[in-house]
Amino acid sequence: MNPEPTIRINVDVTNPGQFFACCGLLELADRLWNGAEGWFDVSTLYFCVANTGPLEDLIDALLGAQINQVDQVDDTSSPIGLGQPFNLQVDWWKNRTNGTDLKVWAGSMRSCHIAQAMRDAIGNIEEELSSLFDFGCVVYEKDNAKKKIEPFYFDARRGPSAASLDIGFSPNTHKFTTIAHPAVEFLCLVGLQRCFPKFTRQHRVFEYFTWTNPAPTTLLPMLVTGDVKDEKSIRLSFENAYRTSQKKHKSFLPAQTLTKDY
Repeated sequence: MNPEPTIRINVDVTNPGQFFACCGLLELADRLWNGAEGWFDVSTLYFCVANTGPLEDLIDALLGAQINQVDQVDDTSSPIGLGQPFNLQVDWWKNRTNGTDLKVWAGSMRSCHIAQAMRDAIGNIEEELSSLFDFGCVVYEKDNAKKKIEPFYFDARRGPSAASLDIGFSPNTHKFTTIAHPAVEFLCLVGLQRCFPKFTRQHRVFEYFTWTNPAPTTLLPMLVTGDVKDEKSIRLSFENAYRTSQKKHKSFLPAQTLTKDY
């Protein structure tokens, strides 16, 4: 029998951004409290975390942590440092094999700048924290309330409507303000540091698996790729698709549930 969770988050596991945001949430919870365990409750559509303090304390610690650009000469792809109490460097797009296949931003998009803006925007949530992943807002520059910041495009709710061919025009060209889900964008970035999806034979198509038994962060890489699974594990597949005609910028698309013929 699973323990009573101290943190519960509403999650749509077919949104790969939300799935890996759960991994990021568990990563930060374990670094804050040491010994956190997480699992998916597929019957209630929650991600659960045990052996921690309340989610409010985790959010407060995250909002108070320093974020810094590790490589001062690389604005677009610099590793990102998340300071105390987490002490984590996020650089999976640089130090993981084929990490660039999963990287969604490019061109003038600045890794640390986006991360900082998404993290700061989490502080604006007024709803129940259990709905953290559903909190959406237009994200602006910290010191310029008129300049919006585009997200990374991990959240699959943006992906299907991101391509100009799909909607008939380019939102960026027309300078439309669009809703981002900052907790998903930031926590997914963190989650991918430890938890990489499984590569498939199709370029930029990945698989991942849910799990239903409490697990520490050390087991997450094997659980996410399905190397360790249980009878209730769900296997899903998603594409990191191009969203611009230049084939530079990408976005996570919604995942499809696959059969259990592993």
